[in-house]
Amino acid sequence: MVNERKTEGIVRSHFDKYKDLVDIEEQRSDNPKIDKLLKTASKKGSGQGYPEFIITLKENPDLLIVVECKADTSKHESLNRDKYSEYAVDGALLYASYLSKDFDVLAIAVSGESQKDLKVSHYLHLKNEKKAVQKFGDKLLDIDSYLNGYLNSDEKFRQDLYELREYSSELNDTLHHIKIAASERSLLISSILIALTEKAFCKAYKEYDKPEELANALVSTVSNVLRKANLKSENLENLNIQFSFVRTDTALSKEQGVLRDLIDDIDKHINSFQKTHEYFDVLGQLYIEFLRYANSDKGLGIVLTPPHITELFSDLAMVNKDSIVYDNCAGTCGFLISALSKMIKDAKGDMVKEKQIKNKQLIGVEYQAKIFALACSNMYIHKDGKTNIIRGSCYEKDIMEQIKIYKPIIGFLNPPYKADKKQDAEELEFVANNLDVLEPGGTCIAIVPMQSALAQKGEIHELKRQLLQKHTLEAVLSMPDELFYDTGVGVVTCIMIFTAHKPHPINKETYFGYYKDDGFVKRKNKGRVDAFGKWESIKEKWIEAYINRKAKAGFSVNKIVTANDEWCAEAYMETDYSTLSKDAFEKIVKNYMLFKLTNSAL
Repeated sequence: MVNERKTEGIVRSHFDKYKDLVDIEEQRSDNPKIDKLLKTASKKGSGQGYPEFIITLKENPDLLIVVECKADTSKHESLNRDKYSEYAVDGALLYASYLSKDFDVLAIAVSGESQKDLKVSHYLHLKNEKKAVQKFGDKLLDIDSYLNGYLNSDEKFRQDLYELREYSSELNDTLHHIKIAASERSLLISSILIALTEKAFCKAYKEYDKPEELANALVSTVSNVLRKANLKSENLENLNIQFSFVRTDTALSKEQGVLRDLIDDIDKHINSFQKTHEYFDVLGQLYIEFLRYANSDKGLGIVLTPPHITELFSDLAMVNKDSIVYDNCAGTCGFLISALSKMIKDAKGDMVKEKQIKNKQLIGVEYQAKIFALACSNMYIHKDGKTNIIRGSCYEKDIMEQIKIYKPIIGFLNPPYKADKKQDAEELEFVANNLDVLEPGGTCIAIVPMQSALAQKGEIHELKRQLLQKHTLEAVLSMPDELFYDTGVGVVTCIMIFTAHKPHPINKETYFGYYKDDGFVKRKNKGRVDAFGKWESIKEKWIEAYINRKAKAGFSVNKIVTANDEWCAEAYMETDYSTLSKDAFEKIVKNYMLFKLTNSAL
């Protein structure tokens, strides 16, 4: 006769080993919030729910572990997971659905009476999410493995990113209310994040009685931190100038509690995010939010690349620990941070290699003084790399020669989008500039307005011709129409991929991809988000298609082109009629007419 107490004993024995890290309760909880959530969670449809184990992590009370046991392994999981009282998985998921109203929940289903025949399933159900996702495999793990897997899961990242976006909107409103200029908001945040890396400042900032003293301490701490980090003197001088407004701003240096409360909030909401998701471009994300108010920056053509696209660039270029990556329009260094993330992972804990990566393998150039300050700050916050961020024009001969010394093999860029048709440089000029400093055979990936790919006359056409004279056009990928929705810019873009210093062969086929659906959707107050967790699988499909260069109706095509041709998949690929419906046809026709109208000048 099966005995569920044996199963419970195995689970109890396992988690008892971690009593210094967790609190273990059985059947019900002394926590009134948990007890209230289980009041109506009965597996039989009415009354109180009684999980076998409710486990709370002492250092991370936002995560609950709930365990449901069955002695008979045939009662591990039902076909539809709706027989809550009979099956372990079904019951665990039921409890998680109730508890997830206020907690992130790891639901564990365990069946079997001995270690030998034990069945284990794990499901992560995050707070306010509709469904749980399976994680962690089929064995009971130690608490640290559960905690790290939870904190670093794609699901937790999406949840944290939503919360960061919500907070960034609130923070923007706060800074607007206290009259911090839109152009200085990101600088203020970056100065606070840098100061919070200094232990002495973390301990002392709450003790300052006078706002002016705290403002001075903040700026002095930032300057000292960057000086000790061996920042070049001219760069340090520029950063000191950019951060100096903190000392004189009325709200920050005169009003009691304003700066202190900001530091508290930023430590709680942004610094904690940064510690968990180490190589995510937090400053870039905040800057996107602040751009909504910064009309002057939009006038400069600044359009920050969404983080999932900077990540895509590194995957397309197959960045590894030996890559040397250059961005001649660095902005807040989103591309370099994404590359850094892949390079560090590939180093696999080799500390010597990690130091070399940060000191010698990431190079950027930024022209705008304020954005240069953000770039240096951002690279410092991400544990160095700021020493190779150069302020100036990427066209300056001295700077180009300086870049060539590093022998970059990968170039990334999102150039300033042309605002003044007469004065501003064409986007393809920046692409040519990036290619010029790459090593022969190097890879350049750029995201540019679609009109750069379509031009068949004029200056852009001539730039296309010059590019093909020197370099090989490997691929052009049409991007989602509303990719830059979050920055309030309606430009339609494509990604161009070149091989440097190898003239485009006459009979060379270029790969064209219709990469229009990235799975992101628009959400009120959140912008474009990966609400349904589709991006990872879509990205894998995109990368696989690019690597193998296979033609697929409605998605991709290989075509021999010259500068006289349109460089986009839409011009050449076959239609996949199997997916065509009346609604889809009407939508495509409307989009095409709108596209023709908005590009009538071409």
